[in-house]
Amino acid sequence: MSETPARVRTISPDEHRAYLDRVAADGGSASFLQTPAWAQVKPEWRPESIGWEDASGDLVGVALVLYRQLPRLKRYLAYLPEGPVIDWSAPDLAGWLDPMAAHLRSQGAFGIRIGPPVVTRRWTAQQVKDGIADDAVTTLTELPPAERGVEGARVLSTLRTHGWRHQGAEGGFAAGQPQYNFAIPLRHPDGTPRTEDEVLAGMNQLWRRNIKKAAKAGVEVTTDGPGGPEHPENTVEAFHELYVETAERDHFTPRPLGYFRTMVDALSAEDPDRIRLWFARHEGDLVAATIAIRVGTHAWYSYGASTTHKREVRGSNATQWAMIRDAIAAKADVYDLRGITDTLDANDSHVGLIQFKVGTGGEAVEYVGEWDLPLRRATYAAFALYMSRR
Repeated sequence: MSETPARVRTISPDEHRAYLDRVAADGGSASFLQTPAWAQVKPEWRPESIGWEDASGDLVGVALVLYRQLPRLKRYLAYLPEGPVIDWSAPDLAGWLDPMAAHLRSQGAFGIRIGPPVVTRRWTAQQVKDGIADDAVTTLTELPPAERGVEGARVLSTLRTHGWRHQGAEGGFAAGQPQYNFAIPLRHPDGTPRTEDEVLAGMNQLWRRNIKKAAKAGVEVTTDGPGGPEHPENTVEAFHELYVETAERDHFTPRPLGYFRTMVDALSAEDPDRIRLWFARHEGDLVAATIAIRVGTHAWYSYGASTTHKREVRGSNATQWAMIRDAIAAKADVYDLRGITDTLDANDSHVGLIQFKVGTGGEAVEYVGEWDLPLRRATYAAFALYMSRR
């Protein structure tokens, strides 16, 4: 456990990036939402990199802060998505958060929103599957967890005691990032890595059959960067065209092409291995495409798309398996399929998402969630009222 830091200050993006590189070199990670490059993906927010220094002046923590200005006022919501990157196991957690609050207030923040990357509960894939099959169970939280995070309970207690307010939302999707994720652990409890065969064996029969079906059908999965020399057809534009088709079929509003161009360019410039686009083709036809991101030992499935035709060749399963194998090869600790809701109601439209992910044999993970600290109470109250009426 580290000592309470001496101060918080603005740092350069290079200092920020160098610190995250040291964390990764030591076998750790941080959310990609806390990398300096992510600021370029969110141009409507004013970015600042901040760092925690110890008494010797060495960085012991960092954060990407995104400031969102209130209309007609020079007051900002300071947002730290899935951050900050600090020692959440520190005994004096308030000694880390209080100087951060003072610094952000000096920058004009009327309130702070953080998303501690700390786990509170975990459920196995079998528990989730059994819960969906049980008519008496409608939400994940009704099931006794396989594991409770001691650190998570302590962080929750500290936040409540020091005036932070939980920003929960129905179904587990908070105002920003989801509180519930589904992930595949890539290491055994003793820390030894799981093999491809072990991960594959942990999947349900349908997933294993679909992966085999894709291989037998001749589905080819490739990745070498957008428009790379080996596969110049692997472009952001090709991904986006398929993504828009998926949005129309599944009834959600797609992000514009420019968003993905910026994301790929920004994250690739920061680290050439940070982001990859994966493409599955059958007899020359693009049938599925995905985006994967990795920071240190944490790998994420970020976006996916698939065609309506040729669903029988299972291109989506093929791309997922290719990304999982890549994460294993990169010695990642976890393959994160990102957000789920907490519903286990078989009649809920969201349950299909968790059923798809539970087939991977991973685990449902509950995080601490997002929390707000009002710094200027009148302004924060007006902001909260505005948000409630949107």
